[in-house]
Amino acid sequence: MNLAAPTHAAVSALGRRIRVMIVDYAVVVRGLFSRWIEAESDLEVVASLRSGRDAVDQVERIAPDVVVLDVNMPELDGIAALPLLLEKKRDLIVIMASTLTRRNAEISLRALSLGATDYIPKPTSNQEVAGSVSFRRDLIEKIRHLGARAKRFYSAPVRNIDTLPAKSSPPLQPRLPTHDHGPIVLRAMPSSPPRVLLIGSSTGGPQALNAIIGHIASVIEHAPVLITQHMPPTFTAILAEHLARVAKCPVREGQDGEEIHAGTIYIAPGGKHMTVERRDGIAVIAIDDGPMVNFCKPAVDPLFASAATVWGAKALALVLTGMGSDGLNGAKALVAAGGAVIAQDEATSVVWGMPGQVALAGLCSAVLPVNDIAPRLTRLFAGDRV
Repeated sequence: MNLAAPTHAAVSALGRRIRVMIVDYAVVVRGLFSRWIEAESDLEVVASLRSGRDAVDQVERIAPDVVVLDVNMPELDGIAALPLLLEKKRDLIVIMASTLTRRNAEISLRALSLGATDYIPKPTSNQEVAGSVSFRRDLIEKIRHLGARAKRFYSAPVRNIDTLPAKSSPPLQPRLPTHDHGPIVLRAMPSSPPRVLLIGSSTGGPQALNAIIGHIASVIEHAPVLITQHMPPTFTAILAEHLARVAKCPVREGQDGEEIHAGTIYIAPGGKHMTVERRDGIAVIAIDDGPMVNFCKPAVDPLFASAATVWGAKALALVLTGMGSDGLNGAKALVAAGGAVIAQDEATSVVWGMPGQVALAGLCSAVLPVNDIAPRLTRLFAGDRV
């Protein structure tokens, strides 16, 4: 996951340190998490508990901003405790923590549909947890970014570049004016309709994908859809199964050398990069086990950049909620090749990192609330530029 260098914006956003409750049956894990969190000047541990029952009983009194909630606990496990915690504190950020098993992947994705904000896969053993620098980094940054997020709503209009006089220098037109970023200028939508849909997403992505995929049947029927969602192995296979039920079409992890066809959704397999290339003139999936890109594997940039070469102006990229800037360089390549980019707006993003980066770079032809994305995609693939 591509994460900006740690800052203490969380302190200024909330006016205080982010309050974290740790709920995990393993005392070793609770101790590790507590030490890591307390080492950050903008975070503090306000409770370290061994069961979901303890968390439910104490959440109102302790009033944490974020709960790191283990899936597997006796008496009251994470999935049972989740709705009870949210019932007592509706604005609570809950990060589910589980080891990488199929059962836990299913539970973690189900938890997202029940109101959990995000999940983090734990290494299998306590020793691996203690020694994993990447796991510690991901945990701290998820707590920091999610704990500090605040929903904002905007009404200022956006003017498209193509509506301005041809010889004028387009003034910046703000849509999302906030204290921490500048205005957004939209590009003209390409004149020809797209023929392939590319999607990049991270934190909050499964929820956003569920909100979109089930409402673009006409797009999927006539165009292939390729998705890179930041997820580890096992999780992406479960995500494919969930999206297949929503989309009512084939959804699967991409396989190296597989021909790309309309009517199918291809998901980058966890732990591998998915790109596209032409072999004997035919567009196919290419799976790459190379190094991380933007601290991610799979990463969005390789998919977008390779699609720019294969499809150029026929490609439309959608950047959904997520931390960091993965997708930015790939979006630049797509736009340079004549393609288009749409980003999810800040108000409906769990974290406006990835979509915010492409929007603020002036690469987008639209910045939309998540519920407006599917209708817009349907019109664009039908040939409507509006």
